[in-house]
Amino acid sequence: MGILYLVATPIGNLEDITLRALRVLRECDLIATEDTRTTGRLLAHFGIEKPMLSYFEHNELQRLDQLLETLRYGNVALVCEAGTPLFSDPGYELVRAALEHGIAVVPIPGPSAIITALAVSGLPSDRFFFLGFLPRRAAPRRALLHEVSGVRATLVCFEAPHRLRQTLADMEVILGGNRPCAICRELTKLHEEVWRGTLAEAHAEWRERQPRGEFTLVVGGALPPTAWDEARVREALASLLAQGFDRSAAAREVARASGWSRRAVYALAIQDSSQHERD
Repeated sequence: MGILYLVATPIGNLEDITLRALRVLRECDLIATEDTRTTGRLLAHFGIEKPMLSYFEHNELQRLDQLLETLRYGNVALVCEAGTPLFSDPGYELVRAALEHGIAVVPIPGPSAIITALAVSGLPSDRFFFLGFLPRRAAPRRALLHEVSGVRATLVCFEAPHRLRQTLADMEVILGGNRPCAICRELTKLHEEVWRGTLAEAHAEWRERQPRGEFTLVVGGALPPTAWDEARVREALASLLAQGFDRSAAAREVARASGWSRRAVYALAIQDSSQHERD
C-alpha cells in the first residue's frame, strides 16, 4: 500500500513552503491537485517534475477509483490551489475512502489562510468558528449569519471580492455594527493588507473602495446577550430600508438580531416612515 500525503502549499509567497513538503512532492508518484496551472507554476519554480491529476469539487467522486488504484502501489500527494487541503477545498471523500481501504494518510503541515488571518487580526484566537465560504445567495447567507450570531468564539470566513460589500452589509445588520473585525486581503502576497475596525466601519470603508483580491474575514464573537436600545433598532431599520428592503422584511431581520419582537420593530418602522412623510 502507498501513502496519501496531504501537502500544504503557499497561500501566496512561495518562500512559505516547507522543506518536507518539497521532499514529498519530489518523491511521490502522483500529485492530485485542485488547479494544475497553479500547482504547475509551483513545481516549476522549485524544479520539480511530477505527473499531475486534476482533482476538484466537480470531479472528485469520478477520480476516486483512479486515485485509490494508484495508492495500491504508490504514493499520492494531495494539494489544493493554496494552503492546507480540505478546508473549503476538495479532499474529504478521498481521505475517507483511503482510510476505509487501510491506506495511511499523512499530513504535511504548512500555510493556512485561516490561521494566518486569525493570528494577525488582533482578535481572540483561543476559540474560533470557521464558516468556510459564505453562501452565494443572500437568503442562505443571512440564515447562516443568524445561526452563528450568538456564537461567542471568533468567526472566520472566506469571501469573494464581488460579494464582499453585501456580506459586510448583512454582517453589520445581523451580527451588529459595533463588532470588531479584521478584513484580511491578499495575505502573504505583494498587496497584502489587514484592515481593522468595526463591522459598521468596514461596511462604510469597502462601500467606497473596489474590493480586489482574496479576502479572509475575522469577526469578534458575540457578547453576552442584551436587547438593543431603540436608537440602535432605528439605525438598523434605516440601513435595511435604504438597501431596498420593504418594511416587513426589514422588521423581521432587525427583530432576529435585536431581541425585540417583530411587532415592536414594525411599529417603529411605521413611525419613522410617517415622520419622513411629514418632513
